[in-house]
Amino acid sequence: MPTDGADGLQDEPIPQIRLYREWLERERGLRFDDHEAMWRWSTRDLSAFWRSIWDYHGVQSPTPFTSVVEGGEMPEATWFDGAQVSYVREVFRHVEMADAAGQPAIVAEGEQGQSVEIDWRTLRQRSASLALELRRQGVERGDRVAAYLPNIPEAVVAFLACASLGAVWTLCSPDMGAPAVLDRLRQASPKVLIAVDGVYYGGKAMDRVATILEIGEALPTVSALFVLETGHSQSRIVDAVDLTTAMARRDDEVAAFEPEWLPFDHPLWILYSSGTTGLPKAIVHGHGGVIVSAVVGNMHLDLGPSYARNTFGERFHWYSATGWVMWNQQVGGLLSGTTICLFDGSPSGPKARPDWGVLWDFVARHRVTWFGAGAAFYSSCQKAGVVLADHAQLGVIRALGSTGSPLPADVQLWGTDQFARLGRQDIWWCNISGGTDIAAAFLTGNRELPATPGRLQCRHLGAAVEAWNEDGQPVVGEVGELVCTQPFPSMPLYFWGDEDGSRYRSSYFATWPGVWRHGDWLRVEADGSCSISGRSDATINRHGLRMGTAELYAAVERLPDIADTLVVDIEDDQGGSRLVMFVTPVAGRRLDDEMRRRLGEAIRASLSPRFIPDQYIEAPGIPRTLSGKKLELPVKRLFQGWPIAKVINRDTIANPELVPWYADQAAAAVGQQEERL
Repeated sequence: MPTDGADGLQDEPIPQIRLYREWLERERGLRFDDHEAMWRWSTRDLSAFWRSIWDYHGVQSPTPFTSVVEGGEMPEATWFDGAQVSYVREVFRHVEMADAAGQPAIVAEGEQGQSVEIDWRTLRQRSASLALELRRQGVERGDRVAAYLPNIPEAVVAFLACASLGAVWTLCSPDMGAPAVLDRLRQASPKVLIAVDGVYYGGKAMDRVATILEIGEALPTVSALFVLETGHSQSRIVDAVDLTTAMARRDDEVAAFEPEWLPFDHPLWILYSSGTTGLPKAIVHGHGGVIVSAVVGNMHLDLGPSYARNTFGERFHWYSATGWVMWNQQVGGLLSGTTICLFDGSPSGPKARPDWGVLWDFVARHRVTWFGAGAAFYSSCQKAGVVLADHAQLGVIRALGSTGSPLPADVQLWGTDQFARLGRQDIWWCNISGGTDIAAAFLTGNRELPATPGRLQCRHLGAAVEAWNEDGQPVVGEVGELVCTQPFPSMPLYFWGDEDGSRYRSSYFATWPGVWRHGDWLRVEADGSCSISGRSDATINRHGLRMGTAELYAAVERLPDIADTLVVDIEDDQGGSRLVMFVTPVAGRRLDDEMRRRLGEAIRASLSPRFIPDQYIEAPGIPRTLSGKKLELPVKRLFQGWPIAKVINRDTIANPELVPWYADQAAAAVGQQEERL
């Protein structure tokens, strides 16, 4: 195994996407001049492309498939008919080689500093032990197993145990309260609940026993409760199965356990939309679709097996709570034999004394090579004046990932400069966009392409993504609706409980039947790079000129005394609108006339004077979902007079303490408007 050089940096691995391209030329006789040419082929010859992914990865199946894709139009397309697969078997195909190379499966650390490494063989043993206990508790193929767990190894073990039986996994983060959890889990009607008795976050231990009992009592289908005891609770649930004990068996039955073979489209998990304005969508994805999509996604991320000579001990971390799809994406690194690194806790430490170096210290300690986080994390680090040279061994990082919201160009350039000072002149940014709906990305990166600050490098192989104008025609060099015109394996199988599929179709196919409308504004450039301009349902329309909110944020949040902003365009009954910008200054500053002037100048210079807000309001913070997205539409609806109960679910928000302030502001604004009328 090669070692680090004298400067502490590792040699660069061969890009995974290049290895695939060379395989295509060698095995299929296909040669492509650039990524765009390969992307066009991957979206026009779906059968050839996805068959190549199956063969290249060597997806395991005891039975042959009769066709790659059938059914044509979305959402009726079916994939790899006749094949049987297993997510868990694909993970544990790496056991022998990874253990022989001394590469762990999981490296994990909590906010209090405790850390653990789990090798592949132990991960397999623990998941098999728990699977057998779940089976003893009556869990069968198709049953739902719900979890209320943080980002810890036990959550990964429980997921693998559930999936190995053909049961359907569903997970909520313990930073969510009981009402939000029940909005989700009631839809799934789980047979088993696996929960943690307490968590430690932001410098505080939080007891979750009362919440577990409330959730359990409201779920009559739950026949067994597993609890992980952490020491963060003052009480115990005496009739629960101890999760640690359930994972600890090491007998012959555990050694002989084999995960079940399942149909390609057998449900793997249920994910949930944010639920900020209504009941969350319960989105079901299948084993096979997630497996083959993850193969392509990991190639784009440039993740390979940690034990292979061309990766030199890859360690992959994406900071995420368990309620965000990026948790699933990080676990998906195991499918490629990559060591995944989990962090459980706040990325900035206690609220009373925030330190945006906490996460950087974690990745430095564990020599993470691939580091991802929401775009808001990097912006916060820039605003806080983080100096990465103060954190030892960060030079081993070779790739940075961003998602959740568009990453401003100046933030990416800040990060690039920070790593250049560490000796990493070639740090690669992989900005991605996709989401919970597809458990994958539509837009992503390619390490062989030029850097594109403020944009995403390319479209995902196999994803026929285009920007469409109002007439349903593709456009280049201008903003349009993000659509996908061809089926893809990780599109949802269905929504749980949506018996006739009407909610599924109305969510994605109501505008253009047979064409997936994602709900984002997209701009595709001539070179294939892309930019997201915000949600299309939060568009700003000023006198006929439309713009996504992301462009406004990029213009103003580069100002050094602006911590965060949120903008809403509030239409009235007369056909006009009022553009309102909420502004959170950095600590020690206030929104005064001078700051308003500079905000207006920044918008005028970067965009157009048409987009200078009609009103600026100083805000104590900007409300965001648990995945870091700004609550534009809910705040807009508040100011249009919608009742708060129909607009915002506090339990789905990362900073619910802000809700009363916005509700008061909206009530005052609506009252003033009514007085004028």
